[in-house]
Amino acid sequence: MRELRGTRLTALGTYVPERVITNADLSRLVDTNDEWIVRRTGIRERRRTADNEFTSDMCTAAARGLNLTGVDFVILSTTTPDYAFPSVASQVQDRLGIVGAGAIDINATCAGFAYGLHVAHGLVSGGVQNKVLVLSGETLTKVTDYTDRATCILFGDGAGAALVEASDEPTVLATIVGSDGSGGGLLYRTGLSTRIAATGDTKTDVIRQNGREVYKWAVETVSAGVCELLRRGNLTPDAVDWFVPHSANLRITDAVCERVGIPVERTLSSIEYFGNTSAATIPLALMLGLRDGKVRHGDTVLMYGFGGGLVHAGILLEWRPDSL
Repeated sequence: MRELRGTRLTALGTYVPERVITNADLSRLVDTNDEWIVRRTGIRERRRTADNEFTSDMCTAAARGLNLTGVDFVILSTTTPDYAFPSVASQVQDRLGIVGAGAIDINATCAGFAYGLHVAHGLVSGGVQNKVLVLSGETLTKVTDYTDRATCILFGDGAGAALVEASDEPTVLATIVGSDGSGGGLLYRTGLSTRIAATGDTKTDVIRQNGREVYKWAVETVSAGVCELLRRGNLTPDAVDWFVPHSANLRITDAVCERVGIPVERTLSSIEYFGNTSAATIPLALMLGLRDGKVRHGDTVLMYGFGGGLVHAGILLEWRPDSL
């Protein structure tokens, strides 16, 4: 049996488009206002891709500043690929000049970044790969129904990138993943089939969500998952320097923190000025924490993603990148 190797997240990169959509912009499209949106979601702005800008473009930009020498596998999480195929990962691999590396897309919705890190950790620790580029990107504004007040206020575009490598100083302490496919109809985007739309809605390629039920599932599931992740890492909530949940809604974050015993002051979010960017919210929140001098070398960071599927994933690690 092959001996497991240590793994380390060695680098992080992010990208957001230039165009800004404010709450005032949305109030001209649907019956809403800035005060209502901020109070219910915590969102003030979100970014929107240009007409000719897609997930592959954002993910390529997010990874541009990273040391890609030796990358032998590319994992890209998205629900908004440029095409059904070729994969976004293959396009990005080519643009970045990562010759010969394997490349796959995965779809774990808003848990995509955590799922990608989980898979990369498994591949590297098992000795199958040596250096994996993990990417997450979403162009959600291209599939948002701007006549639906319940969803159009939420979503924005953005991308993140990270490197996971073999290391003699392992920093990944524990991971967890899970799924409950019975809740798929609570949060979905129709495709070739519309059967999941229990309401009879046949509009294709737009996001639909039962916010109340998703909220209840997220609070219960993420709270239990965080506790299990800490148990696997043999840590208590006090040992977590930064909790980085998927930035879906600040009310979910508050409720989870209250249940698990992590102060809200020790959470990072990207929702206020980027909105819900699905798989990209966690890397964007981490980068904001780094920019503001909050996250420091050696900090214990707990990331947790959750979303349509219904899926969830978490990773607990020590923050020891090569340089940022």
